[in-house]
Amino acid sequence: MVSLAPAPSTTGLAHRSRRNAELGLLILALIVGIGAYASVGLGVEHKVPADIYRYGGWLVALILAAHVTVRLVAPYADPVLLPIVAALNGIGLAMIHRIDLAKSDTDFAAKQLFWMTLGVALFIATLVVLTDHRNLQRFTYTFGLAAVVLLLLPMAPGIGKNINGARIWIHVGSMSFQPGEVAKVLLVISFAGYLVLHRDALALAGKRVGGIDLPRGRDLGPILGMWLVSLGVLLAQRDLGSGLLFFGLFIVMLYVATERTGWLAVGGLLFVAGVAAIWLFSGQVGFLEHVRSPGSYQLVEGLFGQAWGGLIGRGLGEGSPSRVPYAESDFIISSIGEELGLCAVMAIIVLYALIVERGLRTALISRDDVGKLMATGLAVSLGLQVFTVIGGVTRLIPLTGLTTPFLSYGGSSLVANWVIIALLLRISDHARRPLPDLSVPTDDTATQVIRGTGA
Repeated sequence: MVSLAPAPSTTGLAHRSRRNAELGLLILALIVGIGAYASVGLGVEHKVPADIYRYGGWLVALILAAHVTVRLVAPYADPVLLPIVAALNGIGLAMIHRIDLAKSDTDFAAKQLFWMTLGVALFIATLVVLTDHRNLQRFTYTFGLAAVVLLLLPMAPGIGKNINGARIWIHVGSMSFQPGEVAKVLLVISFAGYLVLHRDALALAGKRVGGIDLPRGRDLGPILGMWLVSLGVLLAQRDLGSGLLFFGLFIVMLYVATERTGWLAVGGLLFVAGVAAIWLFSGQVGFLEHVRSPGSYQLVEGLFGQAWGGLIGRGLGEGSPSRVPYAESDFIISSIGEELGLCAVMAIIVLYALIVERGLRTALISRDDVGKLMATGLAVSLGLQVFTVIGGVTRLIPLTGLTTPFLSYGGSSLVANWVIIALLLRISDHARRPLPDLSVPTDDTATQVIRGTGA
């Protein structure tokens, strides 16, 4: 649990930016990504891809641009997040390229590299423009309204697009866009601002049942509202993953803000009851056309592919991931499991766990409540998304239309997740940077004290 109590004083501690450590990890990440791309060429065509220098050079340029930006504008930011993201993105690009070669009529890897370029550009812009994450609190209700509009867009006639039974895309021209990916970022910011203002009232206990202090009835309005929105998304868009992501995100942030386990109990019961009711009366949970039947072609092919891969995989270029529909997006984990094995899948899960851990660590050391809640929400949103995607591919839960962050093909997801990492780095920079030393007054520190910003 991330407490909202003030972070311990860092006076007297040695502060290091750790940018050189980040650079070393980035070099390893680039070796993994470019090496995987070269291995795909060797496995499929028995030669290193002819464009390896152009591809590798562009990837190095993107990652170094991101690193230099962090070094200049957020020198005390977490040194681990960017290398992990670079490694995941590189592995994803290599796997998408592998599937392109198998299908021979697609060019998803080149498009994904374009989206990565846009994502890194927005990553840089976010760090440069947003000098203090606390400024986002001023847009609490604006971002909340914008998130609701984005969630409703797929239902709009003309632009809403139904793909495989889930209506979570909008179609503009020749491009598809998943507005829920942007909505989750706006919702985190909106939830954080709202809970900072109202957490004292929401933390008050009501009746005690089974050793758990339940919330007061008068305070159930926010959770009931979010519950109805989540069920509306689930029913109208026929996607369990999005509903679980948005409602679970709100419940976790509410629990962190109030430190009341009663909210977890109430939230869990509400969500289970809602999903059960929708399933019984309409059967609309997940991709109906693909998951209600035990003989689902897509799911079965994915499971057989992972089983064929075993512990260490068939090797890049030696499997048949193209047999699985949407192998480059929804089922990229099964593709990785087939060609790189269970060990690689477990390593990727560990990388995601590290992203969540570093996000929660940032929340723990954050010096302000907005930063604590925002970092918690951003980390949890990534964790929940990974759980719903991998859970669906392994048949733990119904299959969803969400993408695996940084790995799967998908522009809206990749761009939104790069912005999430930028926000986490901005919050961690604010939390880790040294406080001004007020023991020796100077003109600058005196001015800060007068303005009330010195502490």
